[in-house]
Amino acid sequence: MDKRTSKDIPSNSITSDSGTSTDKDSFAVLVNEGFREGQRIAKISVVTLISIGIAELLMGYISGSVVATADGVDSMSDAMISFIVLIGLRFARRPADRKFQFGYHKVESLAAMVAAIGMIVIGIFIAYHSYEGLIHPNEIKQPIATMIVLAIAGAISLHRAFQMRHIANKYNLLSLKTDAKNSIKDGSASILGFFSVLLATQFGILQADAIGGMIIAGFIFSVAYVSLKQSSLILVDAWYNPVSSDFMKKLVEQKFEGDVTVRSIKLRQTGMISRAEIHVEMDGKKPLNEVEMVLLNTEKVIKSRMPSMDVVLVIPHAQRRS
Repeated sequence: MDKRTSKDIPSNSITSDSGTSTDKDSFAVLVNEGFREGQRIAKISVVTLISIGIAELLMGYISGSVVATADGVDSMSDAMISFIVLIGLRFARRPADRKFQFGYHKVESLAAMVAAIGMIVIGIFIAYHSYEGLIHPNEIKQPIATMIVLAIAGAISLHRAFQMRHIANKYNLLSLKTDAKNSIKDGSASILGFFSVLLATQFGILQADAIGGMIIAGFIFSVAYVSLKQSSLILVDAWYNPVSSDFMKKLVEQKFEGDVTVRSIKLRQTGMISRAEIHVEMDGKKPLNEVEMVLLNTEKVIKSRMPSMDVVLVIPHAQRRS
């Protein structure tokens, strides 16, 4: 549960480097910039992960290490997930058209969901392969070379993962956040594999190799669960930040100082951007031009403080008689 007060700016708004909310035009620039940066880092991720995966799979084949093979499979699957994220970000940049009249922003959330499902499938495969290695442990050949490959793979993966996480958090890209978490998991898994091989070869605990593979599978399942939950909520129009409604209500009512009362607020998130439907009550005897001015000012004050609100629909109602 979010413990912030309504004085805080909601977490789903994107801020500039100075930490203050940007105006509408600046936000649109940030959205496009975010998609470009996301695609760039996703491309780098695909190439890096494929290279790491091939090296680990070859080392796993040569050494017979279960954890090296599992980590190689994990890296190759992560490359596939990064590719899915890349495709999702490309589609999300498309402008609205006659078929998708609200735009393609939810494609980014769909990509995160597909990536999470792919992670679950890979996790099951690694868990089964590791279980077989636990029942029938094998001696690892070329242990020093195997540990060197895993250590290098872990360092590269973690460095790239933290770069990706920075971009994902800056631009609030859910699919890239999923990929970043997955990449951090991939780097951590390689480091775990290093210690698993160390225990198996230097201390004679042969089962440590397979146990390392099982732990990697557990990492995959945990990341997949969080990502699947977040993307599913967005795709079914769930809103899980109640502070935003309170913050928005306070903004509007303070702006008009008792002349306008917020009856209800409905919010939905579509990837990086959000939409709001605000029902307000005001004096039913107001002229139409004054009502229109109130609606425009309401939309303006919301977008100025919450630039991620791409569409703000304000619906007027006559004040209820007591």
